[in-house]
Amino acid sequence: MQLRIRSITYLAEDINGYELVDPNGHDLPRFSAGSHIGVRLGASEPGGVWRDYSLWNDPAERRRYCIAVLREKLGEGSRRLHDAVKVGDTVEVSLPRNHFSLAEGARRHLLLAGGIGITPIMAMIAELRRRHAEFQLHYCTRAPERTAFRDELDLLAALGRVVFHYDGGDPAKGLDIAALLREPEEGTHLYICGPAGMMEAATAASAHWPPGSVHYEYFAGPGAAPPARFEDDRRFRVRLARSGGEYDVPPGETIINVLRRHGVETRTSCELGYCGACMTRYLAGEPEHRDPILGEKARETHMLICCSRAKSDVLVLDL
Repeated sequence: MQLRIRSITYLAEDINGYELVDPNGHDLPRFSAGSHIGVRLGASEPGGVWRDYSLWNDPAERRRYCIAVLREKLGEGSRRLHDAVKVGDTVEVSLPRNHFSLAEGARRHLLLAGGIGITPIMAMIAELRRRHAEFQLHYCTRAPERTAFRDELDLLAALGRVVFHYDGGDPAKGLDIAALLREPEEGTHLYICGPAGMMEAATAASAHWPPGSVHYEYFAGPGAAPPARFEDDRRFRVRLARSGGEYDVPPGETIINVLRRHGVETRTSCELGYCGACMTRYLAGEPEHRDPILGEKARETHMLICCSRAKSDVLVLDL
């Protein structure tokens, strides 16, 4: 789709909001809370640059898509949006996709956002308020001036539905994630979105939560995954603990591709090892981690099946 930038707003230090609309005033395709769109930048260049951005506005709205962009020193897409894109410009946009949807039937929703990871959470809050659902948000940033949507969330904070945590750049001075997630309440679903360090801590702290109750959207820097090392590949088998399938993974082929070829649905996005959409719990075997984002704690229980392989002959996944 070709959409026009109707407005650019200041949301917080180094964070701008962009409102995208149809040039002819038509309704846009529907989206659900947690969705993201791809935005193509530098369309005049061969291939351009595609970047994914979560939608933060109310999913009930049909006339606009709203994204928030953090200016990053090494982020080519964010620099282009902050420095080159102007109100009135048109950009190419993909249809909305959702790998981070709200769970149906959950009694309570616990939301954990870090920095720019608040964007999909804002759409979730709009949807949860419309449903009159029980939820609480813990929102971690460095300081109030770096906190997007602070004004919109202040009322919910006064009602105890939102808790702000400021760490001044030192996570040790912020939210105690391990304590927050130590005892899961029955019927609660957890949603996590933020930078790699927070995701690692939250993934490790929620490893004991019931299967299917933890949902995440991984934000990482613009760096690509390490180059594939096909000469190091070895054949192994992947076994699916819940569905019962077992498949051969030959050298040069990824787990994701093998599962897809056999009709097994998996959640993916970049398939390069840096978005975290395919992060999967493993139950047995020894993975060979090839991604640049998971920390040591997270690697004890999870792996990215788009790029990582196995050192053992059999790898058992919680799928």
